Amino acid sequence: MRLSFHGAAQGVTGSCHLLECAGKRILVDCGFYQGGRELEEENANDFGFDPASIDFLLLTHAHLDHCGRIPLLVKRGFDGEIITTAASRELARLIMLDAAGLQEEEARYQNRRARKRGKSSRDIVPLYTILDALNALEYFGRSARYNQTLSLAPGIQATFSDAGHILGSTCILLELTEDSRQRRVLFSGDLGLDKRPILRDPDKAPGADIVVMETTYGDRQHKQLEPSIEELHEVINTTVSRGGNVIIPTFALERAQEILFYLHAGKQDGILPDFLQVFLDSPMAISATEIFRRHPECYDEHTASLFASGHDPFQFSGLHFTRETADSMAINQIHSGAVIMAGSGMCTGGRIRHHLRQHLGREHSSIVFVGYAAHGTLARRIVDGAKFVNIFGDEYPVRAAIHTIGGFSAHAGQTELLEWHRQTGNPEHTFLVHGEKDSMTAFSRLLKGTRVEMPKLHQAFDL
Repeated sequence: MRLSFHGAAQGVTGSCHLLECAGKRILVDCGFYQGGRELEEENANDFGFDPASIDFLLLTHAHLDHCGRIPLLVKRGFDGEIITTAASRELARLIMLDAAGLQEEEARYQNRRARKRGKSSRDIVPLYTILDALNALEYFGRSARYNQTLSLAPGIQATFSDAGHILGSTCILLELTEDSRQRRVLFSGDLGLDKRPILRDPDKAPGADIVVMETTYGDRQHKQLEPSIEELHEVINTTVSRGGNVIIPTFALERAQEILFYLHAGKQDGILPDFLQVFLDSPMAISATEIFRRHPECYDEHTASLFASGHDPFQFSGLHFTRETADSMAINQIHSGAVIMAGSGMCTGGRIRHHLRQHLGREHSSIVFVGYAAHGTLARRIVDGAKFVNIFGDEYPVRAAIHTIGGFSAHAGQTELLEWHRQTGNPEHTFLVHGEKDSMTAFSRLLKGTRVEMPKLHQAFDL
């Protein structure tokens, strides 16, 4: 048995882990690197293994940094089976097609720009196309159900449990037998939090010999949820009262739906003004919201009861879904009294950059960050206090009020990560991934009774 790490190794994005057992090669996740240009260029590099040699790809959830390189994997020869939950299958389709479309659009833009400047270099081509993403969907096979064991091959069984992170997210336990040796290897995926709206709480972690776990927030706690909701409502009311708009860079999966849930509650309880207009200016987030409605198996009891009684928490007065580009551009005519939610959450692409270009220089407006901002991203530069930022090749001043509200994270904080690890028993080895090095190092010092590793990219270990 052998375990190697080909992404999210001493970094937060690009999750990709390879397990070899009983003549089979099993990949857990195949995600996109996100961050600065240098990091994103890693996406085009070799995987560190032959894609054609992979028998199974097990997908923990559908965030881009976990599923975004699947079309490239298929393009380079993967011919195995992809297994994930039904909800993650739908969301991954959405994410991969969107990523492909953005790459095609960026390639066209760069090529037009090069031609205008008289450069005769070869055309830039996207990493993969919409057709490649559609081809990748053909390899999605069985759907995993929570806490039901699937047999992958003789001596290899997989059980997907609810990670409580986003819709359809899972932890994956692999029970392995090779030459009479047995190992239970547990992959955390990304872990969520208890007592959050919409989704069920994470399942208790099963016992394991080997644990591979995320450490995104391994060095800190999250703010409490209720004060964060109150802060969001306060920022909106303050900004609207001074004649501005609130811009929220929003991750299309989970964060957008969660913020809609709180805006709905705020209007319903009279905390937010009736005249407030809310724009979900993200075709992907709109489609993701529709997918949420189709998967009640993922709901917590409260959300399930809302839908059962005919109350849709993702629909309320003053809410506008803007799919078309013309509708998105028309929002620029609204200078006050609006909350504008658009992707991407790290401001690396999508419509949010257009809204930032319009509002960063307006003192009356507010920019509210409600999620993680990786190093090298536009979001991180703004959060870190940049006075000017570059958007579409031009410099823009930052005069708007900048707010970071940390209590909305879909990731477990340090306390929850420690509790989850404790539930696994006393694993022989714990591999820390999906975190910045400082976060992993801080978390590693808190783990007792287990050998801790922080693997480097492409590093392999015999189990």
